[in-house]
Amino acid sequence: MTSTLTWSQLRDLKCAELEGAADGWGRASNRADAGRDSIDKQLMNGLRGTQQGEAADAAVARLRQLSRNFQYVYTECGLLRTALNSLAHEMRAQQRALQEALGDADALKFTVHADGSVTYPEAGEGLIDGKPLPGGTANGRGLPGLLPSSGLVAPNPHAAKAQEIADRVEKAVRTATEIDWRYARILRKLKAEERLKVPDATWTDTATDAAAVRGAARGYLKDAIPHDASAVERKAWWAGLTQEQREEYLAVYPDQIGNLDGIPAVVRDAANRDNLQLLIGKLEGRDDERAETQLAGLREIDRQLNDNRKPPMFLLGIGDEGNGRAIVSYGNPDTARNVSAYVPGLGTSLDEEFAKSDLKRARDTAIGTQRHDSSSAAIVWLGYDAPQTPIDDPLGGFAVAGDERAEKGGAAYNSFMRGLAVTNENENPHLTAIGHSYGSRTVGAATQQGGGIPDVDDIVLVGSPGVGVDRADDLGVGGDHVFVGAAEHDVVTKIPSRQQAAFGAAGLIAAGPVGSYIVGDIADPDDDDLWFGKDPASKAFGARRFHVDEGPQLVSSDGLSIDAHSQYFDPKRNAVSADSIALVAAGQSRELKMEEPR
Repeated sequence: MTSTLTWSQLRDLKCAELEGAADGWGRASNRADAGRDSIDKQLMNGLRGTQQGEAADAAVARLRQLSRNFQYVYTECGLLRTALNSLAHEMRAQQRALQEALGDADALKFTVHADGSVTYPEAGEGLIDGKPLPGGTANGRGLPGLLPSSGLVAPNPHAAKAQEIADRVEKAVRTATEIDWRYARILRKLKAEERLKVPDATWTDTATDAAAVRGAARGYLKDAIPHDASAVERKAWWAGLTQEQREEYLAVYPDQIGNLDGIPAVVRDAANRDNLQLLIGKLEGRDDERAETQLAGLREIDRQLNDNRKPPMFLLGIGDEGNGRAIVSYGNPDTARNVSAYVPGLGTSLDEEFAKSDLKRARDTAIGTQRHDSSSAAIVWLGYDAPQTPIDDPLGGFAVAGDERAEKGGAAYNSFMRGLAVTNENENPHLTAIGHSYGSRTVGAATQQGGGIPDVDDIVLVGSPGVGVDRADDLGVGGDHVFVGAAEHDVVTKIPSRQQAAFGAAGLIAAGPVGSYIVGDIADPDDDDLWFGKDPASKAFGARRFHVDEGPQLVSSDGLSIDAHSQYFDPKRNAVSADSIALVAAGQSRELKMEEPR
């Protein structure tokens, strides 16, 4: 295309040829995706299963690089396809506008000239002599046509219509020229990497390319993504798309499709794996502390995804907003009969520690659950901004004392669980919500959203400072289906209530330590209130408390330790707790070893 269009060029433009070119790039993208899939699922698996040693490790590294290169080709070709389809979509709209204007001109016997001006014939009657008024020309720039100069002469009745047609022609051509220029700039930047290796810097460029195509294709694709729909409606929307439409959404909007509750897990995983590379490229170009922290977490998740570990990993969510987002499932949550989703708490963010420790908790739970029922999947859900410690976040670190982040996170978790229930292929799957530390408060908040957490059968609370309600029955699954683990030496499970803390402080000011104890005891006479409500491990709460190891003491000869708060999922350091969580997640809570409530 030229930089300046004429209306005849716009009229004669063959948008079908643009769409044909888009189809070609789409086929190239699909071939690259198939190549990547073959490397990841066949070649690397076979090599790992049959070969060991330095040579095998080097071969795996080369295959991984080749897979990464295929992923780059897949992404870039997909962007080209969508850019061309979107260009055809926008140009066709201007063609329609032009054709309607030309049709109106033809019906009125007007002549549209090469420059877009419109000539109209004589018509009407003069006020003095009654002769037809002379014709004229309208040029589409808002200038008057060739009309008689006498103010006593009525205007030609065709003049206004001719001007309107000329303006419509001019607008269609001007808009098409702007579209042409915009897409030409985008397409020039979508060029292949010359080298065989695709470094991080290239992914930085790819992230920029993707952002440009998203902006250009907003009207073509994005407006149709059902962000405000229910999980059921989103599932139906995805099922109703053609394969080509799905491929375009995955290529251009992997961040949105991958994080959309109600979309099948395998689709979300594919989208998020691509978005993971775009995020790495995006953050690679920054040097601020937040970007470096998140980049370390993303790289570790990427490493594990390429490590072919069992159970298989599904990346159900990834993002860099806030403190970062990451949702990882071990096992396919759409095919598993038992699915659990664990919400981490205080101090959790998208960093290397999360990618190592919290992912391990979900993996350990999946492995433990599959020992009891092989059709099981376990998820770690970092879909909210968990409170950070005052050391890590001096300004927002005291959010752990408030409910706001739990309420926001609870709404998001509720939506996520609703999506799991919708996409699961089993007739009656067993779903378990697990909350640890402040994450238990988030799970509690989720139960109070829209009639409870959809289709959840059991709730597990470990290391909980309270969940926002005072009775297990208020969590929506029945007290017999709420399970609590509270280690004897876990100080978080013994945090005093807000009232007790306030009264205790007043007593301290008024009468010293003894007064603080007496007044605090009056505020909580049964000693079963915590910061966020009744102690879930207490008799008054009414949940079922399972046995866990007591954990290391807070103060010992080895120094200060809060490890009792972090060992609930670890089969090596707290085997009885880890197995208890797995039994509940597998729907076999009848085999639990129970403990008396506090």
